[in-house]
Amino acid sequence: MTLLAAIQVALIALRINALRSLLAILGVIFGVAAVITTVSLAEGAQEAVNDQIASLGTNTLNIRAGSENRGGRRGGAGSGTPFSSEDVEAIRRDVPVVVAASGTVQGSVTAVSDGTNWPSQILGAHPDYLDVRDWQIAEGRVFTVMENQRSDRVAVLGQTVAEELFPYGSAVGQSVRLNGQPFEVIGLLAAQGQSSFGQDQDDIVLAPISTVRQRVLGYSRPGVRDPVQSVWVKIAAGEDMDYAAEELELYLRDRRGIGPGETDDFRVANFAAFITAFRATEVVMGLLLAAAGTITLVVGGIGIMNVMLVSVTERTREIGLRLAIGARRRDIRNQFLIESILLCSAGGVLGLGLGVLMAMGVERLGPMLGVETLAIAVKPSVILIAIGASTVIGVLFGFYPAHRASRLNPIDALRHE
Repeated sequence: MTLLAAIQVALIALRINALRSLLAILGVIFGVAAVITTVSLAEGAQEAVNDQIASLGTNTLNIRAGSENRGGRRGGAGSGTPFSSEDVEAIRRDVPVVVAASGTVQGSVTAVSDGTNWPSQILGAHPDYLDVRDWQIAEGRVFTVMENQRSDRVAVLGQTVAEELFPYGSAVGQSVRLNGQPFEVIGLLAAQGQSSFGQDQDDIVLAPISTVRQRVLGYSRPGVRDPVQSVWVKIAAGEDMDYAAEELELYLRDRRGIGPGETDDFRVANFAAFITAFRATEVVMGLLLAAAGTITLVVGGIGIMNVMLVSVTERTREIGLRLAIGARRRDIRNQFLIESILLCSAGGVLGLGLGVLMAMGVERLGPMLGVETLAIAVKPSVILIAIGASTVIGVLFGFYPAHRASRLNPIDALRHE
């Protein structure tokens, strides 16, 4: 019997028992659908987090003041002595691995232009900030060192702020009031998009840190001149980030007078280390999803094998007749094996479609559940693995029933009632 003839016979047998065939592949359908849904959502989440991590930069460090102890009680994060603009300049000047550094001060602001109000976030920074964060200017320019020193009222708008305040023309060269203070718009940031936490990264106003600190937010800390809330540092390309973080910590301990054995009153966030840890988590999650998918497919395969065994029992006389008139045992085996493979392959295709629909449904439900960035990512490799795995399940769990059918004695089979 040729392969094409065997497939035709298998299709006829499956069509005769269509309802049983459908019930047989339900386990495979739901198994593949579960794998596709979970993997697609996991891939989408990983891509969103990867984008967010990439936006932080793999060669940047973030420094913040730690907590302060008073009377044996530890304050909240950032309650310790803050860094200052002088510290930022010293880091840029004295730490060899640092190529750029910027302090930041951030707060809420109401932007007003021609009667249009827009609540946003204002970020005061040094001119190096765009270089540190690898942000780009879409139009205009960034403020200069001299403008920062003079506390000039100039601002660079994010795309969202510019679209809300100046929907019909360019924002560059226009005037905007920030918490009542008039500012000249000198630049427009390139689009950043949403973060993995659903935050609009384009809803921001960037201005000289001295201007924001003194004229807009009135940010000050007792005993510290020109304080900053955090310090962003860019490390030279090719430098080991762990080594750079250690060098920076040693320098800051010495500058802040922290003795041996004393606890740091600051924190250095190494995003490269975070990325490495996240990659390890991705591997573990992938293994867990693979294990869950394997279990569901094995359960579906057991159902396929049970149905095929019942089919062999019901068709014993047919098998005996075919053997008696000259059919080879391998023809019998191949026919039942092809039936099993067709069942599982059909289940894999249907499960793939159901899984994609389920993932799309969950994605649409994301905003209703408060998760704005819930997305799916169905990769071709996942589709191939799902279809291939269902086919392999058909071979593995269909071989025993097929082999059993091929080993029947023709005489005993013909006597079967």
